[in-house]
Amino acid sequence: MATRLPLSDTEAMTQRVDLATLMDRLAIDELITRYAVAVDDADWAAYRGLFTTDGRADYRDAGGVAGRAGEVADWLAQTLRSFPVRQLLVVNRRVSIEDLGGYPGDSAEALADYLRPMRTEAGDGSVSGGRYTFVLARTEGGWRLRTVVAHEKWRRARGALSAE
Repeated sequence: MATRLPLSDTEAMTQRVDLATLMDRLAIDELITRYAVAVDDADWAAYRGLFTTDGRADYRDAGGVAGRAGEVADWLAQTLRSFPVRQLLVVNRRVSIEDLGGYPGDSAEALADYLRPMRTEAGDGSVSGGRYTFVLARTEGGWRLRTVVAHEKWRRARGALSAE
């Protein structure tokens, strides 16, 4: 069995920084997942809670509105009522955390692709896809969304989309 030498101060610090960055990435990933779940479940209180106090969302490129997170949540609640069947899939996440000379900072950006099928009670609906840009800030309560911007790349709409 090999004898393990104690870590140097530099090696120990590097491991702590790497661990902090890893924990930040996991927290950001969880936040983006909670965003998708809040939209799917129409949990607008949870949606509002994901944002900083000055947080904004911009869905204009996908046919929606832009504004403060609370105002956009109200618009989503009204608009998505027409689509009781929906599932927001957020994938291919690329996270960049501010680098403060080797230490993780308090801001980050994540790019993530999305796929969003939706269907009305009558069976009409659409499927769209695109990319989100999430700008995040570390707060006393953890990572929060400062801005969310949807960049729709494509949409297919038709009647009687099947759930099968």
